[in-house]
Amino acid sequence: MDNPNNLVWHPHTITGRDRARHNAQRPFVVWFTGLSGSGKSTLAGALEERLFAQGHRCYLLDGDNIRHGLNKDLGFGDADRVENIRRVGELCKILVDAGLIVIAGFISPFARDRAMVRHLLEPGEFVEVHLNAPLAVCEQRDPKGLYRKARAGEIRHVTPHDMRSC
Repeated sequence: MDNPNNLVWHPHTITGRDRARHNAQRPFVVWFTGLSGSGKSTLAGALEERLFAQGHRCYLLDGDNIRHGLNKDLGFGDADRVENIRRVGELCKILVDAGLIVIAGFISPFARDRAMVRHLLEPGEFVEVHLNAPLAVCEQRDPKGLYRKARAGEIRHVTPHDMRSC
């Protein structure tokens, strides 16, 4: 097995500050968190459209889309949710270094995971937006049918903090 101690960070000439200056914007992350059905994807998409129309360089990371590719090997238990957010946090860090405004929409139920992402970035580069929609409203919307399936016992791990009693 390879030894991680053999890894050395290779510095490059162009810095994140250079990219931000080149893009004529201050890069940062807007992190939408909340239950499934709370409106994260809808609001994140609207924000991306608005920023893009104003000429900003931005990128939207959607929780479901990320799980189709980068994180398709992860499930929805607590450990996999933590790893999902860790990987997304590292991706956010890269995209901010690239000079982009990152819009992220993830259930991300654990405050410690969101704090981990915040600490990957410089102060002021992480804005957290919690969509505090009531569970009843999210269940009524249920755009993916997750709550219905959870209540029927067809799936587990919909959201660790609100659906344990299904």
